[in-house]
Amino acid sequence: MARPKPLSGFPELLPAQRMVEQAVIDIVRETFELHGFASIETRAVETMDSLTRKGEITKEVYVVRRLHAEPGETGDDLGLHFDLTVPLARYVLENSGHLQFPFRRYQIQKVWRGERPQEGRYREFTQADIDIVGENTLADHHDVEAPLVMLETLERLHGQLGLPPARMHVNNRKLSEGFYRGLGIEDTAAVLQRVDKFDKIGPDAVTELLTDELGLSGQVAAKCVELATICTEDDSFVGRVRELGVHSEMLDEGLDALAQVINAARIQVPGRMVADLKIARGLDYYTGTVYETVLVGYERLGSISSGGRYDSLATDGKRSYPGVGISLGLTRLLMPLLARGELAASRSVPSCVVVAVDTEQTRTTAMRVAAALRGRGIACEVAPKADKYGKQIRYADRRGIPYVWFGGVSGEVKDIRSGDQVAADARVWTPPKADARPRVIAGGQ
Repeated sequence: MARPKPLSGFPELLPAQRMVEQAVIDIVRETFELHGFASIETRAVETMDSLTRKGEITKEVYVVRRLHAEPGETGDDLGLHFDLTVPLARYVLENSGHLQFPFRRYQIQKVWRGERPQEGRYREFTQADIDIVGENTLADHHDVEAPLVMLETLERLHGQLGLPPARMHVNNRKLSEGFYRGLGIEDTAAVLQRVDKFDKIGPDAVTELLTDELGLSGQVAAKCVELATICTEDDSFVGRVRELGVHSEMLDEGLDALAQVINAARIQVPGRMVADLKIARGLDYYTGTVYETVLVGYERLGSISSGGRYDSLATDGKRSYPGVGISLGLTRLLMPLLARGELAASRSVPSCVVVAVDTEQTRTTAMRVAAALRGRGIACEVAPKADKYGKQIRYADRRGIPYVWFGGVSGEVKDIRSGDQVAADARVWTPPKADARPRVIAGGQ
């Protein structure tokens, strides 16, 4: 059989890389749970109606179809979810009678998008989401809470594992929409869609889109672009917007809401959040604060964490379920760092010890040693062959395993890095904490 070719856009990690990913997931999960978010997992497929019901969805949905469909069965009514927010809306509607509101959930799961594969963009990838969902109403302070939880998560990844620091760019859809309405623009969604391309195509091209495609006057288009250029690390953006001479009640609401988020972040995570008034977010279900996050030094990857406020994502006709959420693209965050060797694991297996085998007749003795070590939480494996000790040591070295055990439960343990070998009892011996589990090494060190 010929060697299979990898499928573009469907990354698969080597064992050592997977250990890095698991270490990241552990910190993400722990941080989310510290803030009271409960874990859920939704099915991989949703109906095509639910996947496409929120206006223009630019992501290509993978359709799920049975190979041997029954007569009359079209098979085109199911698709793989492209994010975790649409499944959440359906989950809340189906289970609202069993949930306590505000419902705080986190979800770490794979999603699928039919995009053109490139660095930072994949067809199958893992996301980690948090959302706070209310019943009919949801307090505005949750718009402040959600991004701060994500920033705390990213700060922990930076401090504990050495990932690059992150900076979150925040805006408010009410601010932008209120500004456009103050200019007399009716189709504010169309303007938001064009402004959302600001970073990709630049101010001149955005101005051209606003005038040529939407028919805005040059003066009005210039005001829209001038708003998009405002970016501050404090609430001074309020004064700069006021200087543009545009007024509306919705604009005032957006300015106040965004100032609350920025001022809270300056206290809790100084230097990690900026007010960036060109941030729009393309999906039309966002109605308030919106977030996009970049890795410092890796801005070319685009946003690795994004989200916002949505007031009408889910409704059953009698009750509505507003929410605020933010998503971390784990695969987008990790794959470029792993590919460059800027994050690595100290070894490719969880084992800390190889228990040597004298002869195949005494393998049961080695297995008893391994059981004693595992009973105390020390990961180990028994040598696969009763080779000469030198070969068993080389076996451990190739796998990055630091210790080899010789003899019975009361035997000797060798640190193969230093060559030190001491008497030890498997019922009490403990490796140094740094050796007990594989460690994440930053910077290829």
